[in-house]
Amino acid sequence: MKKYAALLLSLTVALSAGLTGCGGGNGNGSAGQSGEGSGLEGMELNLYTWDGMFPQEVLNGFEEQTGVKINYSNFDYDEDMLAKLEETKGGDYDFVIADDYILELINNEGLAQKLDTSRISNWDNINPVFQGQFYDPQDEFTVPYGAGIPLIVYDPALVDIDIKGYSDLWDASLEDNVALIANYRVINGITLKTMGESFNTNDLDTIQAAGDKLLELASNVRVINDSNTQDYLVSGEVAAAFLYTSQVFEALKAREDLEVVYPKEGLGFGIMAGFIPSDAPNADAAYAFVNYLLEPEVSAKCFEYIGYYCTNKAAEEYISDEMKEFIILPEDAAEGEIIQNISQEAEDLHSEIWNQFKNTCD
Repeated sequence: MKKYAALLLSLTVALSAGLTGCGGGNGNGSAGQSGEGSGLEGMELNLYTWDGMFPQEVLNGFEEQTGVKINYSNFDYDEDMLAKLEETKGGDYDFVIADDYILELINNEGLAQKLDTSRISNWDNINPVFQGQFYDPQDEFTVPYGAGIPLIVYDPALVDIDIKGYSDLWDASLEDNVALIANYRVINGITLKTMGESFNTNDLDTIQAAGDKLLELASNVRVINDSNTQDYLVSGEVAAAFLYTSQVFEALKAREDLEVVYPKEGLGFGIMAGFIPSDAPNADAAYAFVNYLLEPEVSAKCFEYIGYYCTNKAAEEYISDEMKEFIILPEDAAEGEIIQNISQEAEDLHSEIWNQFKNTCD
């Protein structure tokens, strides 16, 4: 764990101005309208996000504090959520948490309502480094709820080379010995990075060249899996893995002997954020929930649970010393590129490349 902490502290990151939110910023705000007599008793909150995004004690605490019943629904992919929200025209759900790139589409389609920050007394607790993003430049619609930097982790006892970047995953010594997450834009993206290109290029020839190179990686890949990918590394089934932030944390928690790599070709960076749909049936409950999540001690519990970088500045002092090593972004952060929406032609080509790559790995 100390090894990982040292790597984090040595990272000099300057997140791009927009780089995966008025009232009291002193961290002492309450959950707004909450508790007995708040007028929320008997109301429901329809929460929609991935499974396992909140510790149960946090959900229970909100219900006890407000008298609001939480209905927790989950999706597997952002695109599924978008389709559902489009179908209901921004209705059915009261608070949704999703990834940065899909939030741009949500806002462009008018499926998120503009936030009245005067109703969120804990708004100023948000760490401004996670605000002003491409999907919400004026912070009008979204509230950050975690950020991540996917990284390479490897077992030095099983690896014969000194892994420094993405390109090392192609080394012949790693044949049938690599595990990858299953996000095709990320995996295609790190291949682009090995060529000195952007995650977000729209140049079809460049994307195809990266696709050709990605196929050369297939012989080294044993596993493509999006959930608990770290288990393959921890068990010794693979020697190296490319993992989400929360998976990096779980891997190092299980085995301190593992090595973490901040790839020399450049980092990817992602932010998850929440929004209130444009026609949310219980917007009052959603506002109360947002404010509750921004309470420093509540936020600290959430971030320790999900294992992503903490986006609530006021919560940092409540995070345990052990966890601070993993989920507090250093003061200076290494510049990371966020995956953004690209042309439909480029997106279709990425999808075609990914399907070919997966079929070759099988």
